[in-house]
Amino acid sequence: MNPSQTKASRLLQIEALLLAHPEGMKPAEIARRLGVHRSTICRYLPDLPLHIYFDEADGHRWKIDRSADLVNVRFNLHEATALHLATRLLARTSDRQNSHAAAALRKLALALERLAPHISRHMHQSAEAMESGSQRADPVYLQALEGLTCAWAQGRKVRLWYCKGAGEPVSEYIFCPYYLEPSAVGRSTYAFGWCDTAGGMRTFKLERIQRVALLDEEYQVPAEFSPAELLADAWGIWFSEGEPVEVVLRFSARVASRVRETRWHRAEQTTGLPDGRLEWRAEVAEPTEMLPWIRGWGADCEVLEPIELREKVADEARRMAGLYIHTGD
Repeated sequence: MNPSQTKASRLLQIEALLLAHPEGMKPAEIARRLGVHRSTICRYLPDLPLHIYFDEADGHRWKIDRSADLVNVRFNLHEATALHLATRLLARTSDRQNSHAAAALRKLALALERLAPHISRHMHQSAEAMESGSQRADPVYLQALEGLTCAWAQGRKVRLWYCKGAGEPVSEYIFCPYYLEPSAVGRSTYAFGWCDTAGGMRTFKLERIQRVALLDEEYQVPAEFSPAELLADAWGIWFSEGEPVEVVLRFSARVASRVRETRWHRAEQTTGLPDGRLEWRAEVAEPTEMLPWIRGWGADCEVLEPIELREKVADEARRMAGLYIHTGD
C-alpha cells in the first residue's frame, strides 16, 4: 500500500473508531488503538472530514457529528463488489473528479481489508484513479452536484444558473430536482425535475450549471413520479411527452452476433435474416439520441426507419466521405 493509501486507510479507521465511540476519544487513545504514535494522529487533523471535530470543552476529545451520515448500513462481499462496479462505471461515464465517490470506495476498501485484501487493494486503486489527473478537477461541477443532492434529499427548491453552450447567455431557473441520472452518451450527469420558471418538466446537464443556490421554499416529488417510466422509451436520457418513434435498423452478418450479445433497449426486437443479416427494431422516445451509437457501427448498420433518421445518417456519411475522398488537383 502506497503512502497515500495508508493515509486514507488511517483516516477511515479514525472515522470508524469515532462512530463506535459517540462519547469521543482522545488522540492518545486513538493512537494506541491504531498502533501509531500520538504525533502521527495529530498530523492527520487537517485532513479529517468536516464532520469530525475537536471538542476542547470535553476533555480535548475528537468527536464525530453523525447527523449527516448514514448509520447501520452493512454490505456483504457481493453487495460491496456490486457497489464497486457501479462506482467504476460512474467513473468511466464521467470525465469529472468526484471526491465523494472516491471516499465511498475507500470506505468499502477498508471494510474488505481482512475479508478480501486483493479486492480491497483494487478498490483503493479505483479511488486513486477517480482523483487522478486523468479526471478533470471541476469544483463548479462538484458544487452543482452537491447542491442538487442536498436539495433532492431535503425537498428544497434551488436557483440555478445555466449556460446551454459556449457563447450562450447564462439563464436563471427555479428548479425542483426529482432525480439525478448519469449518461454514458457524452459522459455527463443530468438532473430531472419540475422547473417553476419554465412551468414544466425539464432536464439540466450538470456540466453546464454555473452555480446552484439552495432556497428555503420546499417541494415534494409527486408520488406518481417514476424515473423508470419517464425514461422507459429513452435511448439514454432524452424523454418525450409524445408517442415513441419506431426505429428499424439492419445490421450486416459480420456484426449480427455482436448486436445480439447485448440488450440495447428494453423494447427491442431482433429478427435474423436468411443471408445472416439482422433486423433490429424498437420504439424510442428521441431517435436522434441514437446517432452516436449508429455511427459507431459504420457501414455495418443501415437505418431503414424513420426516414428522418435515415436521411440524417446518409447526409453525415456523404459529408464524412468528402473528408477522405480526394478529387485530385
